[in-house]
Amino acid sequence: MMKSLATRSWYPTYALILLFVVYVFNFIDRSILNILAQSIKQDLGLYDWQIGLMGGIAFALFYTFLGIPIARLADTHNRRNIVSISLAVWSMMTAVCGLAQNFWQLLLARIGVAVGEAGGSPPSHSIISDLFASDRRATALGIYALGIPVGTMLGNLFGGYINEALDWRTAFIVVGLPGVLLALVVRFTLVEPPRGNSEQAVKAKSEAPPVSFVFKALWSRKSFRYMSLGGALHALVGYGVGPFIPPLFIRVHEMGTADIGQALFWLGFAGIA
Repeated sequence: MMKSLATRSWYPTYALILLFVVYVFNFIDRSILNILAQSIKQDLGLYDWQIGLMGGIAFALFYTFLGIPIARLADTHNRRNIVSISLAVWSMMTAVCGLAQNFWQLLLARIGVAVGEAGGSPPSHSIISDLFASDRRATALGIYALGIPVGTMLGNLFGGYINEALDWRTAFIVVGLPGVLLALVVRFTLVEPPRGNSEQAVKAKSEAPPVSFVFKALWSRKSFRYMSLGGALHALVGYGVGPFIPPLFIRVHEMGTADIGQALFWLGFAGIA
C-alpha cells in the first residue's frame, strides 16, 4: 500500500513537508536550552561555563563526529528508519532533560540529544535528493533547511512561555514527547525511495564509494572548502553566544522568558522574511 502511495504525484511534496517538520522538531529540541538556561542555572546551582559546555562544545563534538558514520550508514541502509529512530532518540532525550537532578545528568541527556540529532539531516538530504530531480532539488533542500530558523523560533517561543507558566522541566518534556509520535508517522508514512531514483540512470544497486574517495572528491572543490570553513566559523559564534543571549536580557534588563521568547521569535521571523 505504501509503495503505491509513493507513486502519487503529490507524494514527493508530502515527504518534503514531513522531513521539514522533523527538522523543525530537531531545532526546537536543540535551541530550547538557550531560553531555559537561566532557570536551569538557578535551580541546579550551575556556573556559566557549565551552561556553555552543554549548549556548545559537548553538543557539537557528538553531533559533528557522529554525523559522518551515520551518513555512511545512510548510504547502505534504510534511510527512513534511520530518520525515525534518530527522531525518537533525540525526542526522548529532550524529555529526559526535564528529569535531570544535577549537571552531569543534564549534560548526559543533552549529549543524548546530540547523538539522536546527528542522524537527522544526512539521510533526509539523501531521501530528498532521490525524490526531486536536479532542476528542483535546490529548492527542495532550501525548503528543508528552513527548519533551522523555524525550529529555533518556536523553541524560543514555546520554551519561554512554558517556563514562565510552569517550569523548565515541563518545557523539556512538553516539546520532547510529541517527537516520539512524529517518529511513528515517519516510520509508517514515509517510503524509502530507490537510490538514484531522481536521476535518469540505471537503478541498479551498487556499492557506496569508499569514505576516502568521498572526502577526496569534496576537498578537491574549492567552493566546498570555503563553505565548510565559513559554516564552521558561523556555528562557532552562534553556538558559543546562543546560550547566553536570553540570560543577558534576564540579568541586565530583568525581562521574563515569555517576553524574550516572543522577541526572539519575531526577530527570527523578520530574518526569514
